[in-house]
Amino acid sequence: MPRLAPGDQAPDFTLAADDGTEVTLSSLRGSGVVVYFYPAAMTPGCTRQACDFRDSLDALAAAGLAVLGISPDAPEKLARFRTQDSLSFPLLSDPDHVVSERWGAWGEKKLYGRTSVGMIRSTVVVGPDGTVQLAQYNVRATGHVASLRETLGI
Repeated sequence: MPRLAPGDQAPDFTLAADDGTEVTLSSLRGSGVVVYFYPAAMTPGCTRQACDFRDSLDALAAAGLAVLGISPDAPEKLARFRTQDSLSFPLLSDPDHVVSERWGAWGEKKLYGRTSVGMIRSTVVVGPDGTVQLAQYNVRATGHVASLRETLGI
């Protein structure tokens, strides 16, 4: 699947959120959005990454950025994840990985020498006008948010 690059128009989507509402990307136009894709709620790496975003939320918000996390998990599991780790940003469910595929975050990946198909840990920063400002694929869970903040000058 092709990956997004700076200057591309971010594909719009509407996904179910952990709180039972639906979130549409285009409804957030006018502010920047960090959209990050992660394999599975409540796993060690994904928890570490989500908590890093949670802990950086004030700095990201001050820079005009909202955060959305997307995984293939059901909204009910995402709600437990949000409550368990006091996450304060929407977690969105992409069970059929349609959005993940369109954004280049679903595909073949290698882990411990084995090849599988699944969610590729990725982060895309979308500008207020809906264009991609930054797209990073195969990122590490640990230290990624700090690296992202450094790259963005936050």
